[in-house]
Amino acid sequence: MHGAVIHAPGDVRLEPLDDPKILRPTDAIIRTAVTCVCGSDLWPYRGLEPIGEAHPMGHEYVGFVEEVGSEVTAVRPGQFVVGSFATSDNTCANCRHGFQSHCLNRESMSTCQADYVRIPNAQGTLVATDETPTEEFWPGLLAVSDVMGTGWWAADAAEVKPGSTAVVVGDGAVGLCGVIAAKEMGAERIIAMSRHESRQELALEFGATDVVTERGDDGVARIKDLTDGIGADSVLECVGTAQAMQQALRSARPGGNVGFVGVPHGVAVDGQQLFYSHVGLRGGPAPVRRYLPDLIDRVLTGRIAPGKVFDLTLPLEQVAEGYRAMDERRAIKTLLTP
Repeated sequence: MHGAVIHAPGDVRLEPLDDPKILRPTDAIIRTAVTCVCGSDLWPYRGLEPIGEAHPMGHEYVGFVEEVGSEVTAVRPGQFVVGSFATSDNTCANCRHGFQSHCLNRESMSTCQADYVRIPNAQGTLVATDETPTEEFWPGLLAVSDVMGTGWWAADAAEVKPGSTAVVVGDGAVGLCGVIAAKEMGAERIIAMSRHESRQELALEFGATDVVTERGDDGVARIKDLTDGIGADSVLECVGTAQAMQQALRSARPGGNVGFVGVPHGVAVDGQQLFYSHVGLRGGPAPVRRYLPDLIDRVLTGRIAPGKVFDLTLPLEQVAEGYRAMDERRAIKTLLTP
């Protein structure tokens, strides 16, 4: 088979790789239907995370079950399945509390930009659709495996409630999916922070009521202007930089909540600032598996369309261009077709 391998910053190549095999009785092998490039893949691509030895890339996937281990009974060969970037047995104490991304037997996916993928913990990780969905639904279901699930977690962690005001910091795929989540959870006002016209348009289509282009002090002031000087009930931080975190914390009202899902890079939270702000802070890797059945249903019934975040589709052999397009902000998110 072939898969994407990163060698150095800016250097991603499609290369021949060994076909995956069942290594444990809890494994499954899937044939990839579609996969994609994630915004978090850009951290090593830009040299902001160490790469070390050349290694495969990709953690988002949907596909067809090819083979299962002897202990896997939840899915069977031929079924169309959706999984999560963090695999889970879905039975340990952390899973039972709804934090499957912190499963005691967690393994993180990192080989999904490929023709075939081995899925550890398949019994607890994979969710099969009742029937094979038509290809028009594949992008939306792929979004559910990470960015839609992560956007949902951002809104959940920020405690978005019906009638509330939510601010979304970040206009990448996760932030845009956070707009969808806030809308679905009943937020009355959704303020998207974005400087890019195409992303602003998609945010408005997804349910944003306002767009704020300012950043820093000016961005906070604009949020306060829009909320009668108080701040937002919920803020979704979907970037991971120090500036984005400060933007989020300072945009929330006293007693409000920030859900942070951007992988932190250079982020430090001042304890005194947090203490005196009365702002709640919760986040981390999204427990996507918790939300999969519900989000799959919302996609297949047409209630949400997170697949629209994919604004560039390329064959897998052009994966390097997919990375370049996202790095240069010519694309929100690249869909790859094996």
